[in-house]
Amino acid sequence: MKQRFAVAPWPLSLWLISLLATVLLIGVGYAAYQAAPALPGFTHRFGLVIAGLNPAILAGSLLFTVTGYTLDGSDLLIHRLFWSTRFSLFGLRQVLVDPKVCKGSFRLFGNSGLFAFTGLYQNRTLGRYRLFATDFTRAVALISPARTLVITPKSPPAFIAAVHRAFPQAVAEHPTLPGSQ
Repeated sequence: MKQRFAVAPWPLSLWLISLLATVLLIGVGYAAYQAAPALPGFTHRFGLVIAGLNPAILAGSLLFTVTGYTLDGSDLLIHRLFWSTRFSLFGLRQVLVDPKVCKGSFRLFGNSGLFAFTGLYQNRTLGRYRLFATDFTRAVALISPARTLVITPKSPPAFIAAVHRAFPQAVAEHPTLPGSQ
């Protein structure tokens, strides 16, 4: 049975990071375009490539925006603007709901705030994990033998209930939900 979950709304910090980065990338791209030599040749082409990198970074980040999640049997789909990425949750052993689960993380590869927080991260609590988030106050870590995923559904309790129905063996931990173990 498929069940779709909305992504958590953007907090003010994500709006500000995205807005400032967008203005900066467009501004630097425009400045680089204006600074490119007018004479045809290698330096002109090189200047145009440098000017085009900033809008390309902006467009690439926009494409990877997280738009939602779907539980589909034993799989989790992460929805982007034009595609979804499927992860198996086979063997899921723990669901951890904690707004501080990503504290102390460092990015190995990915995006830290331009339209979303996505990529490969690492910290002492989770080890290496994949992040697909907007609002860390709603962070849900899904821990299985194969991988750890951190997502931010709009309603973590509803998401946990659906995960518990699909994976009754998984231990759910939440510091503020009564009755969680």
